[in-house]
Amino acid sequence: METPINSINSQSEALVQMQSSIQNSVLAMVVAVSHNEKPAKFSGQNFKTWQQKMLFYLTILNLAKFLKDEPPTIKEGKVDEVTAFAAVKAWKHSNFLCRNYIMNGLSDALYKVYIVMKTAMELWTLLDHKYKAEDYGTKKFLVVKFLNFVMVDSKLVVNQVQEFQLIIHEILAKGIISESFQVAAIIEKLTLAWNYFKNYLKHKGKEM
Repeated sequence: METPINSINSQSEALVQMQSSIQNSVLAMVVAVSHNEKPAKFSGQNFKTWQQKMLFYLTILNLAKFLKDEPPTIKEGKVDEVTAFAAVKAWKHSNFLCRNYIMNGLSDALYKVYIVMKTAMELWTLLDHKYKAEDYGTKKFLVVKFLNFVMVDSKLVVNQVQEFQLIIHEILAKGIISESFQVAAIIEKLTLAWNYFKNYLKHKGKEM
């Protein structure tokens, strides 16, 4: 009959083998993933695009779940305490990989700022809160610029349209408005002296 000590030793050996198998599988997957899927380094601009690309990259590596999962805990006195210990160790290893993939996706300047984050979830959440808020502030500022822009007769219309288009291009990059809205907005911004041409453009909208 197998003694409790021998049973625990057998479980430990099996868990060590399981953990090794999991780690080898993760490493094999990492090697298999094309570096073309790796997003460019994030420097503080276009966070939403970078975030989506990084999430896709981590999903391919089967590490995305560590952006939300809390580490497993070990409860004393439980029969499966050895199993729980192995699970915690495996979680720490995968979290280490996930966190460092995100860190390596940051510019050198941001890397130095966020190096103190201990878990992938903590790092991901902080980046999300900070840069989504900044992105919202930028969008709000651009919309205000867009709404307050007024053309005047004292300047060349072509130059003013170009200036207005720069604002619109920034807004389009943020995904705030469509191209058709852009065209309509430029027409509406023309001064009173251009009323005849404005009406002409409105009637010719479909052909244009």
